[in-house]
Amino acid sequence: MHGVLVLDKSRGISSNNALQKAKWLLRAEKAGHTGTLDPLATGALPLCFGAATKFSGLQLEADKTYEAVAVLGVRTASGDAEGDVIESLDPRAVSLPTPAELAVVQAQFTGPIRQMPPMHSALKKNGKPLYEYARAGEEVEREPREVTIHALTITPHAPAATGHPTLHIRATVSKGTYIRTLGEDIGAALGWGAHLSALRRTDTGGLSVQDSITLEALEALPEGERLAQLLPPEALLAGHTRVTLGTDDAGRFLSGLRRRGAWPDASAVAVFGDAPPALLGTAHVKASELIPGRLLSPIEIQQILESRASQEVTIP
Repeated sequence: MHGVLVLDKSRGISSNNALQKAKWLLRAEKAGHTGTLDPLATGALPLCFGAATKFSGLQLEADKTYEAVAVLGVRTASGDAEGDVIESLDPRAVSLPTPAELAVVQAQFTGPIRQMPPMHSALKKNGKPLYEYARAGEEVEREPREVTIHALTITPHAPAATGHPTLHIRATVSKGTYIRTLGEDIGAALGWGAHLSALRRTDTGGLSVQDSITLEALEALPEGERLAQLLPPEALLAGHTRVTLGTDDAGRFLSGLRRRGAWPDASAVAVFGDAPPALLGTAHVKASELIPGRLLSPIEIQQILESRASQEVTIP
């Protein structure tokens, strides 16, 4: 089994638990995810199976798009609804920002920014995740990190159940960006403080939640139809330059040999064979040389082709 399942992770389940459930449903042996989503968060969680796990690290580097709801006037220890409330203003004293105020804050947090990693995160300090210090009531020194907010929109949202005004945040961000921290910082810039009551990832590296499936929907499918939900491994290679090799060059490339051709320099290349059409692996091009990166094995390629052929067969 080789491919990518874009899971629409539900709220309250950890990314690892979601992976293990999907692995069991698909009867898969080798599987991994492409970076965790907090239990509070929902949305696109690509799960990799078989040969696709060789390219899962690319998703860690990919830009991601999130939608979130920030509650103004309430701050929590974790920056989201999971944490203890550390400040709550009277909702009658918290006013919704004007369009002009939102425009200023939106511009302030668009582009390269410096962001302080939250204590409730998996980032490690002296070999221990920050959340372990936080659970012990300890605050440790952290260094702010450079991240990029590629696109940001902030609009008024329906009031929270407490009556506090809320904002809808949509952000496309670079790797390493904490949306909880972005929500807190936006709240601080508006003068009220804030925490996230909802967080949803809608896209990661070109894999959209629109193409996803929930665990419940996957489980409801007949076992034979579950495999049809897998995207091919090359779905992880969106944005890569495509190079196609003839039979002889494809065989040599798979053995790890560099190939020469009239290719412009490229740092990320997806290499395919032409007979039959099949992904061979990744590479980069420098000075007209195609230099192998992560390669599929001949057995993996054959299994992918056989699986594709079996799914194309229509039973009368």
